[in-house]
Amino acid sequence: MKLTGVELREIRLPLVAPFRTSFGTLTERSALLLRAVGTEAEGWGECVAMEGPLYSSEYVAGCADVLRRFLIPALAGRARLDAAAVAPALAPYLGHRMAKAALETAVLDADLRTQGVSLARELGAVHDRVPCGVSVGIMDSVPQLLEAVAGYLDAGYVRIKLKIEPGWDIEPVRAVREHFGDELLLQADANTAYTLADARHLARLDPYGLLLIEQPLDEEDLLGHAALAKAITTPVCLDESITSARAAAAAITLGACSIVNIKPGRVGGYLEARRIHDVCSAHGVPVWCGGMLETGLGRAANVALAALPGFTLPGDTSASDRYYRTDITEPFVLDDGHLPVPTGPGLGVVPVPEALEEVTVGTEWISL
Repeated sequence: MKLTGVELREIRLPLVAPFRTSFGTLTERSALLLRAVGTEAEGWGECVAMEGPLYSSEYVAGCADVLRRFLIPALAGRARLDAAAVAPALAPYLGHRMAKAALETAVLDADLRTQGVSLARELGAVHDRVPCGVSVGIMDSVPQLLEAVAGYLDAGYVRIKLKIEPGWDIEPVRAVREHFGDELLLQADANTAYTLADARHLARLDPYGLLLIEQPLDEEDLLGHAALAKAITTPVCLDESITSARAAAAAITLGACSIVNIKPGRVGGYLEARRIHDVCSAHGVPVWCGGMLETGLGRAANVALAALPGFTLPGDTSASDRYYRTDITEPFVLDDGHLPVPTGPGLGVVPVPEALEEVTVGTEWISL
């Protein structure tokens, strides 16, 4: 495929309800979409960066800037381009993994469409549907939380993840466990809200049989996570700390985690996400697919990734209506707690033109 240009498109999608975590509250999803246009096909990618540098150092406007000024021009002049060539071409530019992931995904989508191959097949998927968990934000009260969890269980979700922070941790976990019973697959996500000094406090979660506690400490504190893993019986899962296959191998070697959350945008794309999967599988470490409130484009790709054999825990691959009343693609609908893996070429989905236009706030075309 020869790339002729890339369209940057900023969209804003209102959420069905505010989503609160330890680093802030979201009421809408501001996202950057990429459309890579080649001589034979076009492909889509979604940048998962937030509007501000809260979850990571990347943010929507910054991603658009680095794509416009450096990353997209780095692909210019290539007679033939496939997805495997994108990361090496972008390697001179440090960091910016979410922006790189969006560009690589758009090229990958276009490349696979020319071949008539699905992303799931390309990555090595072994399942045609994947079990789905749901991430439940921090609430104003425990009764409100219990009502929300009950609604998600009624909808069919097979695993509940509770966002926690200091002051909202032991009590909500205890309440959910006692109310819904020991059979509920339950985990907690701290989004780096604690320090190693909180180890004794976090050990109070041990009696509640959590699947895992996700990223309790700062993303750079691998040694702290290793020490925490020895101090508590709840399995430690890393999220923000895992930025590459190399980082995953280091974390596993140090004993900083026994489970890994793979977010393709955070690690630079789906090809690196597959490498992380392979590293974890070689070490007997289970993985699951995290979510960043993706639209149907990112959701389709995540579901394809989650169909790989090492993804043995339900991911945050929720149905479209978990976050949006109207998605920009045909909606993903939960069926007995699962979502189907797209089988069409590339991502297997495309935006619905009318839905996309309604939420678009700006576009820019960059010729190559």
